[in-house]
Amino acid sequence: MNEVTRLYEIWVYLQAEPLFWLTLTVGSYLLADYIYRASGLFPLLNPVAISILFVSGSLIIFDIDYERYFSGAKFIHFLLGPATVALAVPIYLNWKLISAKRIAIISSMILGSIFAILITAFISFIVQLDPTLAKSLLPRSVTAPIAMGVSEVIGGEPSLTAILTVMTGIVGAAFGTFLFDLFKIKNMAARGFAFGLASHGIGTARALTKDKKAGAFAALAMGLSGIATAILLPLLFHFLDIF
Repeated sequence: MNEVTRLYEIWVYLQAEPLFWLTLTVGSYLLADYIYRASGLFPLLNPVAISILFVSGSLIIFDIDYERYFSGAKFIHFLLGPATVALAVPIYLNWKLISAKRIAIISSMILGSIFAILITAFISFIVQLDPTLAKSLLPRSVTAPIAMGVSEVIGGEPSLTAILTVMTGIVGAAFGTFLFDLFKIKNMAARGFAFGLASHGIGTARALTKDKKAGAFAALAMGLSGIATAILLPLLFHFLDIF
C-alpha cells in the first residue's frame, strides 16, 4: 500500500509540472513515428493521428483538463509559427519551376478551393446537417488557424472546426498516395500540390517525406488555399445564402 501511495504522490507531482506534458507530447509522437516506420509507412498509421490518440487517451484516463496540458505543451504550439515560415525554404529553392507553372497553379488553387467549399456545402445539405456543424465543416480543407478564423466569421464553432480540420488532414495524408497511384498520377509537383490543397499542414508534412519537389508545391498550395478560402468562403456564403 505504501508503494501505491508513493507512486500516486509521484504522479501528482509530475502531472503538475509543465515539462511532463511537453515530454508526453514529444514522446507520444516519437512512439507513433516508430510504429509508422515499423509498419512500412502504412498510411492508416499516420504518426500525427496515433500521437493524438496517445495524448488524448492519457488526458481522458487521468481526467486532466486541456488547460493544464496546454500549459506544458504550448512550447510546441509556439514552434508552429517558425515551422510554417520555414516552409518558404523549399518554395524558394523551387521558385523557377513554380514560376513556370504559375497559370496552372493559380487556376488549380482557385478551382480546388471553390470545389472543396461547394462539395462540403452540397453534402451537408443532402444529409441535412445542423447549420452550426455545417458552417464549422466548410473551411475544413485549409490550415487550422485560418479555418478557425473563417468559421467564426460565418457563424461556425471554431473549436469544432479545429477538430474537423485535423481529421481532414489525417484522412487526406493517409489515403492521398493510394488515390494518386490508383489514378496513375506520377508527377510529384501535382501530387504535392494536391496534398497541400486538400490536407493542409498534415498533407504537406506527408509530401515533404516523399519528395522535396512535392513538399515545395504542397507548402505553396497550403498557403495559397488558406488565402483563397479566407476570401472566397465568406463571399460565397453571403451571395449564395448557404445555410
